[in-house]
Amino acid sequence: MTGVELNRARMLDGIAHGFCGRRGGVSTGVTAGLDLGRRGQDVIGPDLAENQRRVIAAVLPGAELVTLYQVHSAIAVTVPPFDDRDRPQADAIVTDAPGLLLGILTADCAPVLFADTDAGVVAAAHAGWKGAIGGVTDATIAAMETLGADRSRIVAAIGPCIARASYEVDDGFARRFADDDPANDRFFAPGRDGHHQFDLEAYVAHRLAAAGLSRIEAMGLDTYADPDRFYSYRRATHRHEADYGRQISMIGLRPR
Repeated sequence: MTGVELNRARMLDGIAHGFCGRRGGVSTGVTAGLDLGRRGQDVIGPDLAENQRRVIAAVLPGAELVTLYQVHSAIAVTVPPFDDRDRPQADAIVTDAPGLLLGILTADCAPVLFADTDAGVVAAAHAGWKGAIGGVTDATIAAMETLGADRSRIVAAIGPCIARASYEVDDGFARRFADDDPANDRFFAPGRDGHHQFDLEAYVAHRLAAAGLSRIEAMGLDTYADPDRFYSYRRATHRHEADYGRQISMIGLRPR
């Protein structure tokens, strides 16, 4: 028994997946718990190795965990296994290969898991505001289609991320979205003078729907507001903490 807390999406029922938080790991200190952050290290230390072992065992025992060098881009890559030292710089990962567990790390950004079970194609995307407005979810869907998926069948779930009540942004931030599409104003609520509250989860859901997906689940889990369950970059910054943890969200195809 690993003790890993998994948040599962109803839309992905029957598919090996899980949105992890910080519960169930062996990391210590300010990032105590299930911290999966790499921090640019090529050599995986014992705590990270044990945390990886635990999440694999909880979601898809015996699988190979595949992660990316995330850069807040709109780049999606399609994978067979690659050497861990050669992780591509990208923010979404797609496969039709059984036995791989696709992992995305977040600490306020939105993790999005995708599946087309008929085609046997799954994907995971890291959608921070830069990737979201840049089209990372659109790129993920397009990459899935190259493997035979059909967007009319694709289901998607948005996991733990910073919620609107916790996500204060300034006028310049809001203008970026309004310049892209004036209708994006609906994702911003009034805040203190010169500031707004941004609904990242709703914006990502909108991008998925605009791309043609009809089955989308937003789980409504706020990373900032729940320090016992989730890591949060913004919360750690506001508390002047020396570091912040990264939680992992995973999806994979069971071996045939």
